[in-house]
Amino acid sequence: MPKRHFEVHYADRIGWLRAAVLGANDGIVSTASLVVGVAAASAVRGDVLIAGIAGMVAGAMSMAAGEYVSVSSQADTEKADLAREKKELETDDVGEHRELANIYVGRGLDEDLAKKVADQLMAHDALMAHARDELGLSEIHTAQPIQAALASALSFAVGAVLPLLAVLIAPANLMIPLVVGSSLFFLALMGILAAYLGGASMWTGALRVTFWGLLAMLATALVGKLFGTNVAG
Repeated sequence: MPKRHFEVHYADRIGWLRAAVLGANDGIVSTASLVVGVAAASAVRGDVLIAGIAGMVAGAMSMAAGEYVSVSSQADTEKADLAREKKELETDDVGEHRELANIYVGRGLDEDLAKKVADQLMAHDALMAHARDELGLSEIHTAQPIQAALASALSFAVGAVLPLLAVLIAPANLMIPLVVGSSLFFLALMGILAAYLGGASMWTGALRVTFWGLLAMLATALVGKLFGTNVAG
């Protein structure tokens, strides 16, 4: 019996990695931007903290709901495709054999070998063969709504805690620069970690998230400053 060879591929992580990275980055950026905007409006520390906590809870729930609905829609589409493929296998077995063989011919096999491969794979598991090679579905890439929702909500909350800690420990006159600086630092770390886990360039990952994070915080700081001045006046 041949030994089974196990390898860990970057694609194995795609289901939870995308949701976790998106959640953590959004948690940091959204919460930091919110507290910077409120602080720029000359609010006291307590008000800034309450706004940040409310934003953290609302954001985590929103991320969970959004991911669940989005990935559930993807899962529904996958199930519909599989149901249609199963029906086609029941009503046109010969045509499905030919269709699968043609896929393998297109990938470089000669017609005789492609037919043998299609026959053997369909004899083993016809639906799985078509799901994988015709529809592009596999266990790795199959949509998992609950996993995506939990990963997004938890990672958002973890990301949101970081700027809130800066609000708690920063002197009142240094609150905004410390929130911005620490948030950019954590965003860079998240970008590096995500790029490392995904096998991409770590510097590119860090630069990408810090640029957009800084832009978001500058925008909310400007809004807070403008509205705070108008209200005070």
